[in-house]
Amino acid sequence: MTRIDFHTNIPDKLAYACRLTRKALAARGKLVLLAEDAAQAAALNEALWTVSPTDFLPHVMAGDALAPHTPVIVTHDEEAAFPHADMLVNLTRRMPSTVDKFQRVFEIISTDEDDAAAGRKRYVAYKQQSYPLTHFVAGQT
Repeated sequence: MTRIDFHTNIPDKLAYACRLTRKALAARGKLVLLAEDAAQAAALNEALWTVSPTDFLPHVMAGDALAPHTPVIVTHDEEAAFPHADMLVNLTRRMPSTVDKFQRVFEIISTDEDDAAAGRKRYVAYKQQSYPLTHFVAGQT
């Protein structure tokens, strides 16, 4: 069954997704980064290119011809066909319909109250469906 990891109290979702991507790639993971919309997907694409002067985070937008050979896919279309199903990083305020296709899902919840409220609703929905859940609160030791 898909494992769901909630990461809450995140001040900058895009920067956090980039750090999470770097960590996953270091462990040879493959990810799909699900953005809220096309604008956020474009911003995330740009952020992955500029995360640091020494890091290269190989990624493409969903549908790119290189997607089958690239460990990180950026999209706002959760129904797109993905070449791998290791991890999904959800930056949206909705519960992806494709959760069961992935081994692990990261729910990234910002400090914004509307985003946090949507995250709480997703947490309850996942719990009702008996998904294994973990919760990490940024800024707490």
